[in-house]
This record gives sequence, C-alpha cells and structure tokens, in this order.
Amino acid sequence: MTTDLNKSSSAQEPGAQEPVDEAPAAPAAVTAVDPRLLVRQQGVKGYLQELGRKLRSGELGALPVIVGIAVIWAVFQIKDDAFLSPKNLSDLSIIIGGTGLISVGIVFVLLLGEIDLSVGSVSGLAAATTAVLNVKEGMPEVPAILIGLAVGAALGVVHGYFFAKIGVPAFVVTLAGLLAWNGLMLQVLSSTGSIQLDDDSLLRTLSTHYFSDIAAAYAAAALAVGAFFLAQFLDARRRKEAGIPARPMGEILVRTAVLAVIAFAAAWKLNEYMGLPLALVIFLVVLVVLDFVVRRTSYGRKVIALGGSVEAARRAGINVAAVRISVFALAGFLAACGGLMIASRVGTASQQAGTGNLLMEAIAAAVIGGTSLFGGRGSVWSALLGMLVIGSISSGMYLLSVGNSVQYMITGAVLLAAVVIDSVSRKTQKTAGRG
Repeated sequence: MTTDLNKSSSAQEPGAQEPVDEAPAAPAAVTAVDPRLLVRQQGVKGYLQELGRKLRSGELGALPVIVGIAVIWAVFQIKDDAFLSPKNLSDLSIIIGGTGLISVGIVFVLLLGEIDLSVGSVSGLAAATTAVLNVKEGMPEVPAILIGLAVGAALGVVHGYFFAKIGVPAFVVTLAGLLAWNGLMLQVLSSTGSIQLDDDSLLRTLSTHYFSDIAAAYAAAALAVGAFFLAQFLDARRRKEAGIPARPMGEILVRTAVLAVIAFAAAWKLNEYMGLPLALVIFLVVLVVLDFVVRRTSYGRKVIALGGSVEAARRAGINVAAVRISVFALAGFLAACGGLMIASRVGTASQQAGTGNLLMEAIAAAVIGGTSLFGGRGSVWSALLGMLVIGSISSGMYLLSVGNSVQYMITGAVLLAAVVIDSVSRKTQKTAGRG
C-alpha cells in the first residue's frame, strides 16, 4: 500500500521522471593498455614501428646531430686521416671543455625560453679576477678560484633579479651585462693587459694534466657503463613496482652495450696518446650531475615547466621569480667555470678573454645539440653534442688549412639547419597532436 502511494505521489510531481533501468555491464570490457607496453612486447618490430611513428610526428631527439657528427667525422677522415688520430681526438676533448661548460649554462637558460648574452663577458671577468688575485695580489690559488666562481654566480643573480623581479627582458639585461662586464674586465686588467699563469699552478693543471696510466681511462669507462646500467635497472624496477611502463631487461642490456662500445673505444683512443685528460673528466662529471638535476629533481621539473608555460607553472605553485634567478645564477657560475677552463688551456687571462666568437659558439652548441630555442625542451647533453659538431668542424678545417671565414660560414649554416629542424619538428608535433 505504501509503495502504491509513493508511486502515485511521484507521478503527480511536476518534472518527475520515470525510473530508468540501469544498463547491463559490458560482458567483455577491455582495459586500456599503454602503447609503450605494446611496443616493448612486440620486440624489434615494435621498436622499429615506434621509431617510424616518432620520426613522422617530429620527435627527432638527438638523431639529427648524431648523424651530423658521423657525417662530419667521415668527411674529414677521408680528407685527412689524421682527423681521427689519438692526438687530434685528445686535443678535441680538451678544446670543447671550456666552451662546453658555458654552453651547459646556456642550456638551462634556453629551457626557460630565454637567452643570456652575457656569459662570454662573465667568463672573461671571472678568469681575470682569479688571475689578478692569485698572480698579482699573491692570494692563495684555491681562494682566488672560489672568488672567481662566486663573481660569476653573483653576476648571474644580478641578471636574474632584473629579469624576474623588475621585469626587464632577459635579452636587454644580459646585453647590458655583456657590455658592462667586458668593460669591467678591461679595467681589472688595464695595468697589465694580460696575466701569464704559472705552468705548475692548479688552474693550469686543469687542462694540462693527463691520467697517463692506461687503467685510468678503462676504469672510468667501466664506471660510466656500470653506473648507467645500475641507474637503468633501478629505474625499471621502480616503474614495475609502481605499475607503469618500464624498459625490459633486453633493452637495458642493448643500451648498456652501445654505451660500453663508445666508452671503451674512446678510452682506447685516448690511451694511444697521453691518457685520459682531466679537463674531459671535469666536463663529463658536470654533465652527469646536471643531467640528474634536470631529469630527476623537482628543481629540474620546475625549470622545464616554466619553459613550457609560465602561467601554468605559477598556478601550479612554482615560485617563478626564484627559479628564474637561480637559473641565471647557475648560468653565471658555469660561465665562470668555462672561463677558468679556457684560461687554463691558453695559459693566460687576457683582455681578449670572453670576446670573439665564444658567446656565439656557446649558444650555437646548445641549439645544435638539440635544445629548443622556444623553451621547455632540451638536455644538458646538448652541450656535448653541439660542441662536438663545432669542435670537429674547427679541427677539421685546421687540418685542411682552411681559413676561419669558411669555418664560420659552415658553422652558421649548421646552426641555421638546427633551428630549422627544431621549428619544423615543433610544427609537426602540433599537427600530430603532440606539441
């Protein structure tokens, strides 16, 4: 009886709807599967299909620059078989270190979607400050070096403050820094013009010392390969435990084997000359540490997030100003590191330091290596790949006795090609719905 009354009352209520029976559950519901899992389950065929999909959608990664390095090395080796000689490759590994360190700082700034034009002048001022304090003023070398590095970081903070807090465009701030810090460097060195570094000094040793024991290079290669395998293995295990796609052991072993071939071949070549250069070790250690910072820390994710969208990052709770200032401080610090490394290699701190094409090479290396000018995409390893391209062109041209004019034109063409590839890649990804 109560049920009937309720039914009648419901039927008379305005806007009441007739009860609807629930639809029966699908008898064969299919659970969505991550496409990356399907790729890995299909083995080699799956990886080839995935590679084709990435190429069609514009996800080129480091492939263009790796192919470019292979072509450059092949051409110069055919023209002069001394190009891939142990001595030339060893010299190349030292030459790329100083500018490469500066380029790593540029990578961080480019990840923000900004530019820093002051790094060349900052590098020269840091080297000049260190040399004056140590050689002229008699300060112990270690404190002088630390002060030089602190100068670079402090100047980066100044740039970052005007950009992040005052709102002056980074291009204008760092252009002003390029002029101002170059003038200050000239003032610091005004009485002498240049300062010769002691051949036995710690600073000079950075680019002149070799680990001549053949075991050192092979041990470094083994350590790099072992650390890479362990990192990949632990990452895959952590992903499996979290129930997300992970690389299978077969893929990890293939990647490790490729790295092992490259690392031990490089160790063998370097041992054929004078051994493992300390400058190369320093450069690679910096790359590994900062690569970890970018890919594995919240700070690195914040930097990339800012490069993707400042407003979205701000709404996510990221302190935009603090991250921006810290990135420019890091760029200034790495510029000082690069300036000291360059001074170590040439043996002097002069008024020409930080000038010429140093700035352009540092920026070009980051872009050629694959870091996007549009922000939010890139890797610190771009600095290494880009410097290998620029350094290889310079070294090959020197062996062939080709003038700097041709070298600059070729480097400019390579830089333009890298930017074109980046732009086309972004458009292709947007078209494919992945941009």
